[in-house]
Amino acid sequence: MQLKKPTKLRAGDKVATISLSWGGAGDEDILWRYKVGKKRLEEEFNLEVIEMPHTLSGTEYLYKHPEKRAEDLMMAFKDPSIKAIFSCIGGNESIRMLPYIDYEVIKNNPKILIGYSDTTITNFICLKAGISSFSGPSILAEFAENVEMFDYTKHWVNKTLFDNTTIGNIPFSEIWTSEYLPWVESNKFTKRSVQSNTSYELLQGQGKVQGHLIGGCIEVLEMMKGTELWPNLEEFENCILFFETSEDKPEPSYVECWLRNYGTLGILQKAKGIIFGKPYDNLYYEEYKNVLLKVVRDELKLKCLPILYNMNFGHTAPMFTIPYGAMAEIDCESQKFNILEAGVI
Repeated sequence: MQLKKPTKLRAGDKVATISLSWGGAGDEDILWRYKVGKKRLEEEFNLEVIEMPHTLSGTEYLYKHPEKRAEDLMMAFKDPSIKAIFSCIGGNESIRMLPYIDYEVIKNNPKILIGYSDTTITNFICLKAGISSFSGPSILAEFAENVEMFDYTKHWVNKTLFDNTTIGNIPFSEIWTSEYLPWVESNKFTKRSVQSNTSYELLQGQGKVQGHLIGGCIEVLEMMKGTELWPNLEEFENCILFFETSEDKPEPSYVECWLRNYGTLGILQKAKGIIFGKPYDNLYYEEYKNVLLKVVRDELKLKCLPILYNMNFGHTAPMFTIPYGAMAEIDCESQKFNILEAGVI
């Protein structure tokens, strides 16, 4: 998979914020939090931040007008002065933008797009257009983290988006949290409690394997199967699949069925390995492991396919940033994960 890489960010660059799904950034009771995230981008990353025309139009308007969300996306890609696009937050229905997407616009104007959760849809829009985008922090959640951003999250944003050298080894975060504190302004001075984290866990595999990165939020990926966004089987050849679950905390039986479908489609048989994010609240930690092994090892007999588990991406904090299409490595002997190239040029 050869994807065009975007140009790295530099201090002073103009970047855009965008609401691709849920429009909460513009709601009266959430707007304060959007402003916190925007201020962090401006002051801690030295970026000039602008909104697209409908970024702050609010939940009701943006739900009714997916075409306006797509219009903002197209406009952001077309504008040569905008160097990166930051998703405000996820949601559950950005798939409704599909009829209004011009893939040629994206193909001809490669630039950074970053987000996760329902932004997985837009990551795959970029994938279809032939450019690399990024699974990483959003404005309302990570950039607007109470009191201050997590150093781990901030480090990997800087390394992945502002640095065009090899990303390299990504160690596990020594802390984690998914504690939910209501997004009310009185909480912005209250830090979320953190817990000690355990290291990555190798469920199976030997030696070292390398492959290009493709994946996202496993629930959102289900929304796009069968659509124009879903890649051809050949595009999964020699990949490392990355999967993570959302705050909806899907029951293990669902994850089992979804994984089995990847086997039925022949995708798991094409893969070089799987990395799986830390479950939200650590709920179903053992159960997700069990269904991974049940499907991959026992049903499909892929006993040598490396699976690295409990990783810090997706719906967990802190998180690292993943460039789609980049070559990565799972080192089973040392239980390490490495990204073998830069995410940007």
